[in-house]
Amino acid sequence: MPIVVDIDVMLARRKMSVGELADRVGITPANLAVLKNGRAKAVRFTTLAALCAVLDCQPGDLLRWDAEGTPGG
Repeated sequence: MPIVVDIDVMLARRKMSVGELADRVGITPANLAVLKNGRAKAVRFTTLAALCAVLDCQPGDLLRWDAEGTPGG
């Protein structure tokens, strides 16, 4: 998958646990784990906005494109 999710990086910078982030964002820890581990097929903008608000970051701090992950890349 060419989209890499860097939630772990922001969690470490903010010294926050996955459980605390899930509670503050309003999603289940299981759904956050799916997103965090790059297994999600989509993310709602409302969820992305909530993640950014809680982590005090921009969407680009959480998601990045990796050309190495693309077919033929």
